[in-house]
Amino acid sequence: MSHRPVVIHDLNLTFPHKTCFEGFSVTIHPGDRIAIIGQNGSGKSHLVRMLIEAAPFASVGHVPQIIHHHEVLSGGERFNKTLSNELAKEPDLLCLDEPTNHLDAHNKQALMRMLDRYQGTLIVVTHDVELLRRKFDALWHIREGRVHIARGGYEEYLERQRCLRESLEGKLSALKSERKQNHQDLMRDQERAKKKKAHGEKKYDGDKLALRSAQGRGQLTTNKNRKRIGSEKNEILTELWEIRMPDVMRPTFTLSAADIHSNMPIVQIRHGACGYEHMLLTDLHVQLNASERLVLKGPNGCGKTTLLRAILGDKDVKREGAWQTPHAADIGYLHQHYGTLDPELSALDIIREAAPHLTNVDIREHLNRYLLRKNEEVNVKSKFLSGGEKARLSLAKIGARTPKLLILDELSNNLDLESREHVIQVLRVYPGAMIVVSHDADFVDQIGGCRSLDLKSW
Repeated sequence: MSHRPVVIHDLNLTFPHKTCFEGFSVTIHPGDRIAIIGQNGSGKSHLVRMLIEAAPFASVGHVPQIIHHHEVLSGGERFNKTLSNELAKEPDLLCLDEPTNHLDAHNKQALMRMLDRYQGTLIVVTHDVELLRRKFDALWHIREGRVHIARGGYEEYLERQRCLRESLEGKLSALKSERKQNHQDLMRDQERAKKKKAHGEKKYDGDKLALRSAQGRGQLTTNKNRKRIGSEKNEILTELWEIRMPDVMRPTFTLSAADIHSNMPIVQIRHGACGYEHMLLTDLHVQLNASERLVLKGPNGCGKTTLLRAILGDKDVKREGAWQTPHAADIGYLHQHYGTLDPELSALDIIREAAPHLTNVDIREHLNRYLLRKNEEVNVKSKFLSGGEKARLSLAKIGARTPKLLILDELSNNLDLESREHVIQVLRVYPGAMIVVSHDADFVDQIGGCRSLDLKSW
């Protein structure tokens, strides 16, 4: 499989309300392996479609993020079916948009093996860290209105960014010290000048111009240094902004120590069964204490989401056996579509509804801890927020009235890398019990402390 080089020159992607990137030029050679990353809404999928249009002479296989056909199949089955159809064309250029979103562990590993063997040109849009750690020749990062190209793999890119950030922060610290020293020198010189004022007046014998000139030389030097330091500082701050790392969220929770350290199990299932017309899971024995974390594992269709819905008390799910579960008000439910957010309410209204005892000032401070700071973020209806903003707002809602049990259903799907890091920051310190369904092993590892329940044995 081969094709002529794909030459892109001065490519732009702009909309009335924003510019995704401008002036992007690149040459894609046969056999190149490229990963594209960037925040939700940065233009990654659009960029892939533009690249395909720029390569009419190549045989292209394309699996988009959202697959509208094969409606009777699950998300993972739709992807596998579409990918098989595209590979049957023996494409020179294969473009995959978030390919691992709906794949269970088995299918994900099968995809990884296939990509390792694929000999053609590969372009992958992904936020999946495990996939990013595979072999890629270049990483394209869309940020700040540009497509930044980094040669090498994801880990090399992160290491270079980390080293660059440390270097810039070191320079910034040195400038701060220099500015402080210059200020101290100026204060000392001014104090010395006061003491010598009388002597100076005698020395220059009433020549005020000469006196001011002598006194001003030190000030002039200080002003030059101050201007230079200010200029260098602005340059460094600009570079730091361009490589900025995700801000750190500072979550707060409202669970009491008694809730967290209770000896009573928060979920207990004995000889349980659940399903719809027929029981999908039987002979269930599950116990989860007040601050434990449980990750449900198993292939697509084994019953993970059904068990979650049964614990949530979904009336469409039949339950048999002995079930002890929290009241609905004590359960927080987060999934990839953020269905717990009222789309017609703003962030301010959602937190006000969750915690009516908080003042407006308290609400703004609370949202600020979850990096929701701007008026356009907190006053607009939540349906207009980006995926990352919705994720942070969902976590802020949980922080405002912390549930005893938090249920996560494929929450990491569709999160860009920055939003993913924000979610991990909060979940690491969440004090209550947690049940997680996720095919993203790295995400589960980053949360920490989870024991596993494999449902494929049921």
